[in-house]
Amino acid sequence: LTRRVSGCRSPSQVVAVYGTLSDLLSVASNKLGIKATSVYNGKGGLIDDIALIRDDDVLFVCEGEPFIDPQTDVRPHEELTGSHTDWLTLNVGGRYFTTTRSTLVNKEPDSMLAHMFKDKDAWGNKQDHRGAFLIDRSPEYFEPILNYLRHGQLIVNDGINLLGVLEEARFFGIDSLIEHLEIAIKNSQPAEDHSPISRKEFVRFLLATPTKSELRCQGLNFSGADLSRLDLRYINFKMANLSRCNLAHANLCCANLERADLSGSVLDCANLQGVKMLCSNAEGASLKGCNFEDPSGLKANLEGANLKGVDMEGSQMTGINLRVATLKNAKLKNCNLRGATLAGTDLENCDLSGCDLQEANLRGSNVKGAIFEEMLTPLHMSQSVR
Repeated sequence: LTRRVSGCRSPSQVVAVYGTLSDLLSVASNKLGIKATSVYNGKGGLIDDIALIRDDDVLFVCEGEPFIDPQTDVRPHEELTGSHTDWLTLNVGGRYFTTTRSTLVNKEPDSMLAHMFKDKDAWGNKQDHRGAFLIDRSPEYFEPILNYLRHGQLIVNDGINLLGVLEEARFFGIDSLIEHLEIAIKNSQPAEDHSPISRKEFVRFLLATPTKSELRCQGLNFSGADLSRLDLRYINFKMANLSRCNLAHANLCCANLERADLSGSVLDCANLQGVKMLCSNAEGASLKGCNFEDPSGLKANLEGANLKGVDMEGSQMTGINLRVATLKNAKLKNCNLRGATLAGTDLENCDLSGCDLQEANLRGSNVKGAIFEEMLTPLHMSQSVR
């Protein structure tokens, strides 16, 4: 018989087994100086009948505490010798890990784990009923870290999130592992696909989206795509690449094209009522016969847009906001710019012949070299042009 108490194994005694189980517990109590209440065999099986005991069995008795396997038990912290090669057990989030103090200390001596176990009781580490040191962290993320400290290799089983392991490595201060994990995470990510979206792909996308839902195409690449005659109302194309796109006859009513790249695109006869094109780049684009005029009074906003060399001949732009936009060398022949805001706009070398500029605000605009022949409304000096 031997007694197991608080992770300690007391000296054993050989006794004769006879009578009933109660008799055995009485003998054990007298021999070991305890009040024995339970008897276990060497494998942790509870003995409830003396007939189950074999001649060569080693029995363990206790005062009611659960059985502790002598093969996996750990000695209490008080009995550790302080040597850096002592074996110890960690209880990480309810899962047990057995390792040596040197494993936790030697590879990363400045880490949190090293400081926790370098000096005896330095951190006042808490232990569970088995004497295992309690660490309230994720066991599945801790296992790769412990293995790395053992052999210096990053090995992560399938299904384990590398971001979780990285977070634990940062928590425990395993600096050399952090770099390995960041490289592994970067390599595990799929290569960025910068290929343009085709008309077929986009139409499928449009059909799958409810008409009342906001469709965000922010920053997407449509370069060179044929999007002509499509209903693109209210779609968010902010910062999207629409260069060299065919948007002829497309309905872009109230679409957001802020900072979008429309350079070289064709938007002839497109519906641009209430469109937002702030700071967009439409250099060299064709916008002939476009309609920017909204009968409800919603004005198109092209403030700060780059419209160098655009062809906007015959477009309806009543009340349009082109403040501080660049229209150098643009063709604006026969455009309706009634009530347009052109303050601070660069109109150098623009063809404005046949335009209706009644009530347009040209304050501070640059009209150097601009053509005004056959204007429907005379340009008055009071409008303070340059």
